[in-house]
Amino acid sequence: MDEIKLSKAQRRVFDYMTEFGSITTLQAFVDLGESRLSARIFEIKEKGVNISSASKVVKNRWGEKRTVKEYCIG
Repeated sequence: MDEIKLSKAQRRVFDYMTEFGSITTLQAFVDLGESRLSARIFEIKEKGVNISSASKVVKNRWGEKRTVKEYCIG
């Protein structure tokens, strides 16, 4: 497959998913400084990359369950 042309921000998100298997908004913000993950995902999808998402239940700092979206390649 040919190298996909991505911006620096898009490349960071793509590489993170490749290395760790998935990414959430919190991981993108904390680990990459990316506050607009859904926009980066949209842009990467437009470049032809197949990205899927799933809902994931996590607990917040008060122990309450919350649902977040987790993105992965494939």
